[in-house]
Parts: sequence; C-alpha cells; structure tokens
Amino acid sequence: MLLRLAYSLHWMEKFRRVVNEIAYTRDLSKLSTIKHSLIPLLSLASSLYKLSLHIRYQLYRIGLFQKHRLPVPVVSVGNLTWGGNGKTPMVEFLSGWFAYSGISPLILSRGYAGGDEVKMLQRHLLGTSAKIGVGVNRAKTAICYLERYGHVDPHITNWFGNCYSEEKLGDHFDSSKFGVVVLDDGMQHLSLSRDVEIVMINGLMPWGNHQLLPFGPLREPLTALQRADVVVVHHADLVPKPDLVDIELMIHEIKKSIPVFFTRMAPSHFLKVEDIHTRIPLTAAQDKVLLCVSAIGSPIAFLKCIVKLGPLCVDRVDFSDHHLLQDKDVAIIKVKAQELESRFGLKPIIIVTEKDYDRDPEVLLQLCPFDVLVLCSQLQFVPHEGCSEDSFKKLLKAAFSC
Repeated sequence: MLLRLAYSLHWMEKFRRVVNEIAYTRDLSKLSTIKHSLIPLLSLASSLYKLSLHIRYQLYRIGLFQKHRLPVPVVSVGNLTWGGNGKTPMVEFLSGWFAYSGISPLILSRGYAGGDEVKMLQRHLLGTSAKIGVGVNRAKTAICYLERYGHVDPHITNWFGNCYSEEKLGDHFDSSKFGVVVLDDGMQHLSLSRDVEIVMINGLMPWGNHQLLPFGPLREPLTALQRADVVVVHHADLVPKPDLVDIELMIHEIKKSIPVFFTRMAPSHFLKVEDIHTRIPLTAAQDKVLLCVSAIGSPIAFLKCIVKLGPLCVDRVDFSDHHLLQDKDVAIIKVKAQELESRFGLKPIIIVTEKDYDRDPEVLLQLCPFDVLVLCSQLQFVPHEGCSEDSFKKLLKAAFSC
C-alpha cells in the first residue's frame, strides 16, 4: 500500500513539473512531442475553468452568492498566478506594521498543504498582537475570532491616522481586540469584502504563456487587475530593468492609474536546522559548495539570491510548491550532495528556505552527515519613481481612513 502511494506521488510530481514547464513556455514549438500532446487536454481544461470563473463571478454579481462585510477594515493580499509571488512575506510585513502601530491584526489563511506558510508566520510574529485564523471558510473563521476577542470600531478610534504617531495606539486602546483583517491569498476569495486589494506579481515569471490554469499559470485573466488597488512586483532586484519597465507598462495598459511598487527578499542570516536559535552569518556561504533544496513557487529566485552570497559553486534540487519530502527525495538529495563532494573535494552545505524548514523540520535532519542551513529573509521595498515603503504605508493609511 505504501509502495503504491509512493509510486503515485512520484508520478504526480513528474506531471506537475511537465505542466509547469508548459505553463511558462512562450514558444510551444520548443516542447517535446510528449509534452506537446498534452496541450489539447490542458487547453480544454483551461476553457472549462474559464467558464466556471465566469459563472462564479456572475453568481456573486447578481447576489445568489453572498459577500460578507466584516466590522473592521480588510486588506487582501493575493495574486494572479500560482506560487512565488511574495504573498506570505507581504502578509508578514503588513501584520508586523499593524501590530507595531498598536492595531491588532487577524490573518485569515486557508492553511494550504500542511500549512507551512502559517507555521512560518506564527514563528515570525510570535510575541506580537497578531493572530492567525485558519479555515477554508474565511468569513466564518473571521466571525469566530472577532466574537471571541472582540474588535475596535475604526470610525470611533480613527487609529489609522495614528500609524505614524510616536505613541503606539495600544497604549490607549485594548490591543487584544482586532482592528484589521489581513486576508492571505485573498484575490479569488470573493465571499469576503475587502477595503484594499493588493496584488503580488513575480517579476521573474510574471504571466507565463498568458493562459489560464491548467494550460497556463493564470488563476484569472489579466483583466482582473482592474479590481486591484495596489500592485507589487516582487523579486524586482533580480529582474533586468527593461523587463521591469515592460511589466509596469502592461499593468498600466490594464489599469492606468494603479500604483506599482517593487519589492525584494533581503537575506539576513542562516539558521541551523538542528538548532534554530543559532544564527549563522551570510558570510558562511562564501567560497563554499552549496546545494539549494526547495519546494517553493519560485526556486529560481532562491537560487539567484544564494548566488549573490559568493559561493564557490551552487547546484539545486527542486520540488513542486508545498511538496512534502519523502524517503526517496532524501536519497536523491544525498546522492546529489555526494556527487558535489566528489567533484570539488569539499563537503557541500545544503541550503533550504524557511518555508521548507517549517513544512517538516524533522525530515531535514535525515540529510546528515551534510550540514543543513535555513536562509532567512525579509521583504524589503525597492524605491523607484517615488514609490517606496513610506509611500506604500501612506497609501494604505489613506485608503483605511476614508
């Protein structure tokens, strides 16, 4: 039974890789014959998906599907494509800012695929007033948390006007009560009304082949950007400037007035898997042989970030986003590490992301005798044309003060 399950998981992983390759190939003629043969099936599935999207939106528009309005402001952080867009770092950034300002945030997440992102948020926001509600029905989850902890009426306190105050609002108001909801991966979650819609875009792979799932990476047509209030192009530091200009032009073709911000992941240090309380400086990667292992939405961004740290050599083993490592995967990683050791005469260091660590820290211990380090990074705004972290905060403050 276990053997059959492992076999099924192996083929599912291979199929996901093939679909991902097709989705991000602009010139389909370059695909192999086998991959090309999948296109009619994927195209049909994409057409059915588009029809289902249209029906769903119409049902919300005519009121057959209900939208819920919460008694506190809601900021949605979402995207148009699958994985690697920086949603979780943005949710963490917003929640940390609100909490520091004395505005207790409630993060709503569906806890997808074992909840690696939720675990990471819990670890990073530990000690703040932020709480995380997990559930598929996020409106119901929000109501349960608001009834349990209470909420503060933003129209009475006008607390968003104090976000730049030297004094924290928590000194005057009950900080245990929620003042804002941060909707993680919320763009397609239409059942919950929101006050601000932030759309994250992966600057390295913005639109793929421009097709809807599963033929392409798009969850919705690009015209859905018309619903956005703010667009954030993530991994901007890894994208050539002409490409960033093209991305911004396309966004403004869809919605001319929308503000566009750039962000990046700024690495700060490493953690040891066997002792996450031990911080290792980034210089530990210099002149070393490194093996990047990840199961995230944008492994190329992770790789490019590691290359900037000055290693002697970098190799990689990638798995699909949210993939749980199995014994066979551990064996594959060890074989790759042994090959690198034979080639360079140095024992390689295995580097993983925080998401990979939080998904299953125990499995990473099985990679012994190789050292495993966790790269820690924070979202950072990249200033351009007057758009900066400060102007981003002012924009949100103005939206919530209306």
